[in-house]
Amino acid sequence: MPNIKSAKKRVELSRMQNEKNKAEKSLLKTNMKKFDAAVESGNKEQADSAYKAAIVSVDKAVTKGILHKNTAARKKSSLTLKLNKLA
Repeated sequence: MPNIKSAKKRVELSRMQNEKNKAEKSLLKTNMKKFDAAVESGNKEQADSAYKAAIVSVDKAVTKGILHKNTAARKKSSLTLKLNKLA
């Protein structure tokens, strides 16, 4: 453990930011899995709403620095292709 007050603060802030990042990543993965499940079931309406939620999650992850913008573009492209195949 650090002895200096500023180092203690940094450890605490780092821990809190790590928890926020984990929560955001978890939400992203959950939304992606919900979309995949909707596509597997073949339900167009459910897939469409899950698609919108997944796209929003990907965009939020980019703005928060969790995903790189090119990774996000690749994921969004993949989701769009899956949705279009369903139609």
